Amino acid sequence: MHQRYRLGIAATAAALLAVGSVTYAQATKDPKPGGLKTPTPKGTGDQTYTIPIVAEESFKAVMDRDMREKAGVMRRQQSLLESRYDLGNRPSQVKMSGGRRALQQGVRVKLPSGMTWERLAAMSPDEIREKGLFPQGFLPLPHVKHAAGGQVFPRFEIDEIRKQEGRSLERFDVDFDLPEHFLPEFPPPIFLSQRPDLGDVSQGKVLTIRNFFELMNGKLTPVQMDGLRQLLTPFPQAEFNATDSRKVTEGSLGVACLDCHTNGHTNAAFHLNPDNRPQAARFRIDTVSLRGLFNQQIHGSKRSLRSVEDFTEFEQRTAYFNGDIADAAKKGVNEPDRPTQVANMAQMQNMFDFPPTPKLLPTGRLDPAKATELEKLGEQVFLGKGQCASCHPTPFFLDHLMHDLKVERFYKPQMINDQLIHAEGPIKTFTLRGIKDSPPYLHDGRLLTLEDTVEFFNLVLGLKLEPREKEALVHYMLAI
Repeated sequence: MHQRYRLGIAATAAALLAVGSVTYAQATKDPKPGGLKTPTPKGTGDQTYTIPIVAEESFKAVMDRDMREKAGVMRRQQSLLESRYDLGNRPSQVKMSGGRRALQQGVRVKLPSGMTWERLAAMSPDEIREKGLFPQGFLPLPHVKHAAGGQVFPRFEIDEIRKQEGRSLERFDVDFDLPEHFLPEFPPPIFLSQRPDLGDVSQGKVLTIRNFFELMNGKLTPVQMDGLRQLLTPFPQAEFNATDSRKVTEGSLGVACLDCHTNGHTNAAFHLNPDNRPQAARFRIDTVSLRGLFNQQIHGSKRSLRSVEDFTEFEQRTAYFNGDIADAAKKGVNEPDRPTQVANMAQMQNMFDFPPTPKLLPTGRLDPAKATELEKLGEQVFLGKGQCASCHPTPFFLDHLMHDLKVERFYKPQMINDQLIHAEGPIKTFTLRGIKDSPPYLHDGRLLTLEDTVEFFNLVLGLKLEPREKEALVHYMLAI
């Protein structure tokens, strides 16, 4: 059965080779930085396949051009970030769960000139849209190189994988864009749901294929250990592979699941979501934490996959290859066996637990004997006026549903750095447990701090929160 399935995939891929090239050529304009062509944002056309299967020019020619244009690409993104945010390094007194990094504090999204948050919140969505007053930092955040897309890793992850495995996650066409002080701590701690008594089992190290057995021997079952091995095994990916369409200097073994989900958490690596077309209409997707996956009933920002097994299998065909069967066949698709490999990988993902929360009762409510008055007020706002609990109910702070915030009420469609800023539709609810460990926030990382997040929802949902209520809400989220 598996042989027939693979033959079917191969035949489909062969049939799509010509189609992928033709439709791509029909749907593009002039070449943009990086050697790829930007899909036309207007009209529908044949824009499903984003990368030509047969290379239109040599790998060396593409790499040389990408490297020449890299500085300009990064300057453009840096200019966008600086126009949207205050990027200064102002850490709070609150440390993330591993104690290795302090959380950044304060509202970082810049307001339009002469505007205040109170005045803006008093305006209607229509008025904000017509006057162009929606803060730019609340708009979708483009990929650092949106026309090309693909996975981009922070420097600390690149350096660690190179040191441990001699494998390169460094692209020659782009670098990570957000400053490191806005990212999760590295390496993040590891908490196991089946052994909460052990606390952090990471020993301050990053799990890799080189050290996982040493770190986890005696803590995992054989099934979990095999699942972890596969989560740490690199497989070819769209930008990290051995073909002429790669974005790394030398042929690559690929990317492992835990290259992004470091230690079962996140390092803030980003990609483009696999569910939208054309390329310009796709949105940046930040790596989510795998902590607490055992209690989640849907997976994927838009795909609404109904099991961890589905999510694990689909990732090989979507995030790894943009859902393009022909592209996957060219680079070397990984098709894990469902009853054994996929099941083991899913079992291991279900072992990653949230960090301890000493101020929460088993019901998910604050312990009155341990919480501060500001945290107690924050809980009241969270459950009441703030309407947070309508999507993030206790005790795990998610409702297993997808919601559409209809943020497009506040802005007009526009092109920003090759991204078509449009209505985004429903996005799945992400858990708020351990939220202080997972900056930046929202599905695309457009909100750098929890204070930014509170201001965003206060405006988008029309909550009319007072300054004291906003402050309390942030303190409460730091406690959960």
